[in-house]
Amino acid sequence: MNILVTGGAGFIGSHLVRRLVTRGGHSVVNVDALKYSGNLLNVKDLEHDSRYRFVHGDICDRQLIESLIRDHKIEGIINCAAETHVDRSILDPGVFASTDVVGTGILLEEARRAGVKRFLQVSTDEVYGSVEEGSSTEEDRLAPRSPYSASKAGGELLVLSYWTTYRFPVMVTRGSNTYGPNQYPEKFIPLFVTNAIEDQPLPLYGDGRQRRDWLAVQDHCAAIEHVLMYGEAGSVYNVGGGNERENLVVAEELLACLSKPKSLIRFVQDRPGHDRRYSVDCGKINRLGWKPEISFERGLRSTVEWYQQHQPWWQPIKSGAFKQYYEEQYRRRLKEGRTCAS
Repeated sequence: MNILVTGGAGFIGSHLVRRLVTRGGHSVVNVDALKYSGNLLNVKDLEHDSRYRFVHGDICDRQLIESLIRDHKIEGIINCAAETHVDRSILDPGVFASTDVVGTGILLEEARRAGVKRFLQVSTDEVYGSVEEGSSTEEDRLAPRSPYSASKAGGELLVLSYWTTYRFPVMVTRGSNTYGPNQYPEKFIPLFVTNAIEDQPLPLYGDGRQRRDWLAVQDHCAAIEHVLMYGEAGSVYNVGGGNERENLVVAEELLACLSKPKSLIRFVQDRPGHDRRYSVDCGKINRLGWKPEISFERGLRSTVEWYQQHQPWWQPIKSGAFKQYYEEQYRRRLKEGRTCAS
C-alpha cells in the first residue's frame, strides 16, 4: 500500500514509519512540519530507502496535501500529526485547535476528494476524561478535560462524521500512555529518565498517585498498522498496554533501573485539571487480532537503556528551546516542592 503518514518525524510517527517500511513492505510518504518535537534524526536510518520519502510540510497546507495524495497515488493515510502535550496545551491552547482539528479537517477533505481507501486517525485515551473506576469502552461518552484532549476529541469526531455523512472509510485508535526510545523529553518517562541520569530532581505532580496504562511504542505501532489493514470502517479501537501503574511507582521503578535514590523525586504543585486515572477496555481490538507483547518491566528497562546510550540525541534538545519551557513550567514548582523520602 502507498501510505501517507503525517507527523512521521515525531515519537510515535517515526516508529510507525519505520515499521511500515521495514516490516510491512509499504511505500511511505512522511510529511512533518518539524515543530519543536519533530526530529529528522528519528528517521535518519530510512533516508536512503527507496520505499520512503520525507516531505517538510504542514497538514494545514491544503495545496501540499492535495499534491502529495495525487502525485504519490496514496491509498491509505495515518494521521499522527498533532500538538500533543497537556502542559503545553494549557500554556497555548489555540495552536492545538489549529493542528488537531483544522489540520485534520483539511486532511480528511483532500483524502475524500481523492478517493483514498483507508484513513486512520491516531487519537488518545485522554478523550474519555478521568476514569475513576472500571475501563472505558469505545461507546462511552467523551469527556475531555484539557485543551489537548479536547482538541483530540474534536479531531476524531470530525473524522467519524466523514463515515456517517460520506461513508468515507475512516477509523480511529485511542491509545494509552505510550513510551519508548526517542520520545521528546517533556513527557513523563523521558523527562524523569534524563533528569535522573543528570542527578536532577524529578518533578512529580501532586501526590504522584495518578494512574496510567503504559503502552510500549512498538506495540502501539503494531496496533495502528493492524487497524489500518483489518479494521472496520467507521469504527473506533482502544489500544492499551495492560500495564496500569501509579506515576509514583513508575518514577521509583525507573530510578531503580538507574540505581538512583528516591530522594531525586520532588513532589510539586499539580497541574490544573489533572486527570486522576485512565483505563481502556481493549476487547474490541483483541478480537480483531492484536494484543500487546512487551511487558512494562522489559519495555521500561530497554527505554532507560536507550536514553543512557543516546545522550547525544537528547542533551542538545534539553539545552535548547526546551530549557526555557522547562524553567517556565517547573522552576517555581521545584522551589516550592518537597523531596520524597529515600
